[in-house]
Amino acid sequence: MDVASDRSSPRNRTREEIFRVIQGGGALTRAQLVDATGLSRSTVNHAVSRLIAEERVREEDPEAKGPGSGSGRPAGVLRCVPGGSSSAALDFGHTHIKVAVVDDTGRMLAQRRADLDVDLCASEAMDAAADMLAELRGEHAVDDLSTVVAGIPGPLDSATGLVRSPTILSSWVGLDPGKELERRLGLRVHVENDAVLGAYGELRCGAGQGYSDFLYVKASHGIGAGMVLGGEPYRGALGIAGEIGHTPLPGYTELCRCGRRGCLEAVVSVESVKAQIAHTHPSLGSGVSFGDRPDDPTTWRILNDAGRILGEVLSVLSNLLNPAAVIIGGELGAAGGALLEGVAATVHRSAQPAIAASLDILPAQLGRDAELIGAAALAAAFARG
Repeated sequence: MDVASDRSSPRNRTREEIFRVIQGGGALTRAQLVDATGLSRSTVNHAVSRLIAEERVREEDPEAKGPGSGSGRPAGVLRCVPGGSSSAALDFGHTHIKVAVVDDTGRMLAQRRADLDVDLCASEAMDAAADMLAELRGEHAVDDLSTVVAGIPGPLDSATGLVRSPTILSSWVGLDPGKELERRLGLRVHVENDAVLGAYGELRCGAGQGYSDFLYVKASHGIGAGMVLGGEPYRGALGIAGEIGHTPLPGYTELCRCGRRGCLEAVVSVESVKAQIAHTHPSLGSGVSFGDRPDDPTTWRILNDAGRILGEVLSVLSNLLNPAAVIIGGELGAAGGALLEGVAATVHRSAQPAIAASLDILPAQLGRDAELIGAAALAAAFARG
């Protein structure tokens, strides 16, 4: 049996999970792997020995004593072994494009970002991504790419490859982003919803490690959810599960870009929250950024209220899916504890008591790069076969 088919056999899934934890952690000791996975020391040691024999992982002597080393010889550090192939990751946000070149362990070799109105400029956005990737390849002498993974901030029909919603990505509707990018790049391209990639990034490299069932919420210029169920991303029958941004909120009348009123993302989004902060702090003008936002009770209340409203929708999803964790990412997720406290307060009040008691509500560890890191991790998985 060859290595690739051996990896897919059920009895070796534990080894593959340990490999992904090492891949996400960058450099871990065996003791840290035991803590991260909850597996026994003998199971971890057996899997690591197999990975070393397959030359997929190497164990290095650390320069200094690390965790688990005690007072004796420092514990060895485990790292993934690059195989020599490279891939690319693309992240199309509503207002930005990020491009990265990655090796087959998922490590980013180089990356670049540009600001652009992605929603209204589909062709220009894909042209810009192709140009940025060409520049990165030239600067870093990357001759060959095995695959490209791209994330887009809207519903993508997995059966047809077409963007389905004319109200979320108006200039993308009817396009097949995979084929469009393949034509520009001359490479195989796999396209996913950006929240799915954010969930995948947190699963492999971030706050989702150790959870088999969780919701990842990207709260930024739009609001979307990526679901991990049974340790794998869940996309739904058409591949467009998790489109929670246009859930109607009773009693709210804010006009949404979809043309309806009271949608979740019209009430809780970066623009909405920034507008409230600017309104209550006239001296800031319209140029509010979360990086230097005011630290006062009024701003705390605005963020906390936004979290409470978001929590109403998440409590319904929690009752339906019974996840072990809800992970909040995107620009709003990185804004601080007030928003997460609001989410937690509502979910713990509105969800079924047993579900709420067992639910962890966490900030995304990967911050605003969760989607790009998820694309990089998935590209690396494709590269490894």
